[in-house]
Amino acid sequence: MLNLGQIAKKIDAELHGDNNTFVSSISSLQNIRPNSILFISDTKHLVQRNLPHNVTFLVSRENINCLDHKNNLLISADVNKSWILLLNLFKKDISAPKKINTSLYKNLSIFGSVFVGRGVKIGINCSFGNNVLIEDNVIIGDNVCIKNNVVIGHNCKVGNNVTIDSGTVIGSEGFGNLITENSSWSHIPHIGSVTISNNVSIGANCCIDRGTIEDTIIYKGVIIDNLVHIAHNVFIGENTAIAAKVGIAGSCNIGKRNMIGGLVGIVDHITTTDDVIISATSTVSKNITEPGTFTGIMPISKHANWKRIALWITKLDKIVKFLNLKKI
Repeated sequence: MLNLGQIAKKIDAELHGDNNTFVSSISSLQNIRPNSILFISDTKHLVQRNLPHNVTFLVSRENINCLDHKNNLLISADVNKSWILLLNLFKKDISAPKKINTSLYKNLSIFGSVFVGRGVKIGINCSFGNNVLIEDNVIIGDNVCIKNNVVIGHNCKVGNNVTIDSGTVIGSEGFGNLITENSSWSHIPHIGSVTISNNVSIGANCCIDRGTIEDTIIYKGVIIDNLVHIAHNVFIGENTAIAAKVGIAGSCNIGKRNMIGGLVGIVDHITTTDDVIISATSTVSKNITEPGTFTGIMPISKHANWKRIALWITKLDKIVKFLNLKKI
């Protein structure tokens, strides 16, 4: 555990507050922990929030006047760079996996080589295919079937009665990046994980990314086809079905009992309500707030042209009514 004086030096930030305050974790706005650091990328995120005073804010110089100075502040000239350095401070090293010792687990069936890291817990009646890799501190429930060439990243949790087909990666590093002051891309370390609830089925060659701070969560009863990518910080609601080649970008919240057709693309920070059906090959670029079937298919074009076309499409029914009235 580091104190704020040590952290400020390591992340190239100026501390306004108590050097000797110890920090145990990093918080997100969704889950604010005591004795933690919270990155404020935009002060609009703080509207109508009563934040505890035992949280330290990491902020840019431009935002310090918008914050309550009762909190400790880490002030950075390049806040994106400092954020990346801070996440790296809290990222833990992973051990080299070793061949599994089957005597440590009950009723475990193995059909080839399986390698596990430190602190792995596996329930009863599980079966693993060949060349399975399970990293540190993974928890796997009962009656789980993991097929060939599956990777489960550190700290991930897999519930009971889960099937994961060949070639799938659970807990891959998310595609989070920031541009620092010198206009180059820097990867954001992801210290969250993935939680897969009970009775979930995941197809072959899928990728489910770990969260940046909080977990990516697949809730109970979800079924996922082959070649699906679920990005960091996504929540997939209970009993949702996702067909092949769907891509769901970061921080989406998919409702319960959704049915998502093949080749659907969902852009970042989208929310869908419960009982939504999305037609195959649709692009979802805005929230879906009512149940029903939705389709969004348009040919690609220059963005300015696309906006004009989309505007006229939304007015077609009014144009038709107007023309019909003219005929009368």
